[in-house]
Amino acid sequence: MRIAVFGANGPTGRHVSTQALAAGHEVVAVTRRPGSLTPRPGLTVAVADATDPAAVDAAIGGTDAVLSALGARFSKETITLYSASATAITGAMTRHGIKRLLAVSSSIADPNWRPTGAHFFNHVLDPLVNRRLGRTLHEDMRRMEAVIRQTDLDWTLVRPSGLFEHPVVTDYHACETSADGVFTARADLAASMLRELEERKYVRRAMGVITTAVKPNIAKVIWQEGVKKK
Repeated sequence: MRIAVFGANGPTGRHVSTQALAAGHEVVAVTRRPGSLTPRPGLTVAVADATDPAAVDAAIGGTDAVLSALGARFSKETITLYSASATAITGAMTRHGIKRLLAVSSSIADPNWRPTGAHFFNHVLDPLVNRRLGRTLHEDMRRMEAVIRQTDLDWTLVRPSGLFEHPVVTDYHACETSADGVFTARADLAASMLRELEERKYVRRAMGVITTAVKPNIAKVIWQEGVKKK
């Protein structure tokens, strides 16, 4: 299968591209930064701003499916990357007749998501980090989900919990809507997307993904994913 990966030079996109190549897929790695990725056997680099309809249209031509692993940082300002890219990508897919779309969202998009037994997370970290500092980001994720749901595409909204780095794929858990857990390894997120691409278990539904075999240190994740990246 020939797959277009948006956000291919990001932390999740790199996992998706690497695992897709290992599985025998062809990858069109879409990035807005020229020179940030190097073509190699099976991987073609397309330079495009994911919010530019014309650029997206040119990038995805000839592909069989689109996987979006785009990401933005927390900001007090209004964020539009998710919804604007969803509009551009779904429009281009419709014009090209490409039906299959998987887009990374978040467990936060489910208003009823509260991990069982995670008292500190539910009552301290989630209200402070996700609902306050990440408010504008998650609002746009919800707008993205609304844009995608309105299409006739074979879409899957992929909802991880708190993302962290782990070198290998684990025995992750996936289920409809959102999963009951605090963290998701990016390797597991990528693996779940490629598995769903083949199995089509959650077409036109949301799929929650969590890592159960590895439990990262919360303080370390906050440092690596929040403070250190800035």
